[in-house]
Amino acid sequence: MTDQAVDSGCPDGAEAAGPSAAGTTPEPRFFGRQRELKALRADIERAGLDTLAGRKAPRARVLLIAGNPGSGRTSLAEEFTRRLAEDYPDGVWRLRLTEPAGRPVPLDEAARELLDCLGIAAPPGAAEDELTELVRDALAARRAVLLLDDAVDAEQVDALLPDNPDCLVVAVSRGPLTGIPDVRPCALGGMDAKAAIELLATFTGSVRITVDPQAAETIAEECGGQPAALVLVGGWLAARPKASVADAVKRLRVLPDDHEQPKGTRPLARAFRLAYESLPQSAARTLRLLALAPAGLADAHTASALAGCSVSAARATLDNFAALGLVRQRTDECFEVPGALLPMLRTLLEGTDRPAEVQLARARMLERTVRLLQSCRAITEPEGSAARKKLAALPRALRFPTPQDADAWLRDRLGTLLASARLAVEDGELDTLARRLVSALVRALVAHRGTEAAAPELYGLHELVLDVAERRGLHREQAAALLNLADLDAQTGRVEDSLARYRAALDAGRAANDPYATGRAMESVGGAYQELGDWQRAGDWYGRALAQRQTRGERADEARLYGRLGTVHTYAGHYGEALRNWRAAVAGYRRLGDLPSQARALSEAARVQEYAGRPEESLRTCREAVELARRAGDVRLQAALQLRLADTLDRLGDPAAARLHRSTAERLLGEEGSAYEIRSASLKD
Repeated sequence: MTDQAVDSGCPDGAEAAGPSAAGTTPEPRFFGRQRELKALRADIERAGLDTLAGRKAPRARVLLIAGNPGSGRTSLAEEFTRRLAEDYPDGVWRLRLTEPAGRPVPLDEAARELLDCLGIAAPPGAAEDELTELVRDALAARRAVLLLDDAVDAEQVDALLPDNPDCLVVAVSRGPLTGIPDVRPCALGGMDAKAAIELLATFTGSVRITVDPQAAETIAEECGGQPAALVLVGGWLAARPKASVADAVKRLRVLPDDHEQPKGTRPLARAFRLAYESLPQSAARTLRLLALAPAGLADAHTASALAGCSVSAARATLDNFAALGLVRQRTDECFEVPGALLPMLRTLLEGTDRPAEVQLARARMLERTVRLLQSCRAITEPEGSAARKKLAALPRALRFPTPQDADAWLRDRLGTLLASARLAVEDGELDTLARRLVSALVRALVAHRGTEAAAPELYGLHELVLDVAERRGLHREQAAALLNLADLDAQTGRVEDSLARYRAALDAGRAANDPYATGRAMESVGGAYQELGDWQRAGDWYGRALAQRQTRGERADEARLYGRLGTVHTYAGHYGEALRNWRAAVAGYRRLGDLPSQARALSEAARVQEYAGRPEESLRTCREAVELARRAGDVRLQAALQLRLADTLDRLGDPAAARLHRSTAERLLGEEGSAYEIRSASLKD
């Protein structure tokens, strides 16, 4: 996730205060690590190798904070960047490079996420190199801090490294980033005893610490000074106000070490076992199932669906988990499972719950998400529509009061929703639900954002549909996904890519015996060749699409294709053939009774006549088009055609008549729009 505002806590065991003994949640605080903060600050000013060689550093300085999950590495990075914020006026931007499930975030996804936060539109379907270059260009003139959390390797960091010495990159990783020069890691061990006890006291209160300071020191030792482990033990004590710190020591010491865990994570595993085994059976099951939450994020709806309980009961359980330090509350509605705990939760889930029960929980979660997305889209429909009536029949917990509320929910949950769709497709066992989820998400995005604004997300979703369709042999859906992807490729100038996808869609459409898909694909192949300037192939494919439409009696499509043939023949300079096709389009629209389209087709025929050196015929045809637009009552179209008629008269040497037609156009529209706007809006085919 990318954020400009840096949080005080962290998902892998933040050195932040947890709930107090009274059960309230104090403001987040940072404990200890003063030596590390000073070392990092000094490292910014340290002369780099380039500077020592007499050259100015060409790229941003990289500072590395290395440590195991649960060591407070992210918390330290966030506190450090918070203190630097005033020195970097263009902001602090945080990007997580590993998902909670352990999947490294692909560079194209990471770059796209960062560009979105920087307010830069990323072309849908753009390649990784193009996107990372856009990131570097965006940061080239800024003085900003880039916090790259949970980096897997040096390649992830290097690709996003700004070519700007005024920027600073703070990377968080498990180990060294070999391959990036001039980086000294700030390696984290445990917290010092004083800071560890201060953190523990935020849960227990000062009295229990004062009564038995030696036990508090022992807790710090048993937890290895790891903030995540201390938070869990503190949460256990906060839930038991009558228990002493010594009681926690006794309970910890009787818990065996998990020798399958790396030595550095064993204290955290024991602290987690202490907290987990204190839970009621139903709560423990809910906690295990949170390992299925997409991106490690869950709200009351997600927890309710996973556990099969009411939304209110799920919210109460999440609040209790937050008090125990088992989850972290990110917003009023959203909770995050700490990344350091997720591997342990998955192990418990695999060893405790039957696969069929886990799959059922996942299915319930996906079904709930589908219904929320359907509700999110339905609220945008007019009052009294079928969608709104269906929405009214849903339970109150699944309804959005206003379109604004639905839009805010979609915006806040988009990253989680996209992760949910991807995970559902990758799972492969719930393809029907996965297809419904992707479809509902596409519809909700289009309803709230529009197709153009949502194009980057839509591109990825159409790729997911294609994955499922190819896996299941669903040729009709495969054709639809390929057509959608090809359209987005064409819109972003990747015409060769779009051509390949249109051809693949044609094959899939034929395999599905789907006449709509095959006709659409043939026409789109023609459009791609037209964009490439290959008029002969464009005309050939338009002709194939036209023949199919004619056999099916699809008159509107037939008329449109005659117009597309007329266009490519005009570009090719075959004016006779172009004129015959435009006349056929006019005849088709006449049979349909579509006066505006008939007028536009006549206008194009007039243009071809003028190109062919027949100005008088062009003038008569253009006047006929104006009359048709007048009869249709389309004022903007009539005005646009009047302007085209004026241009023709100017070229024929009759400026007085041309002025008359321009004044007529102005009178028709008044101040509704400029002449350029009128032409562009009204003369589109």
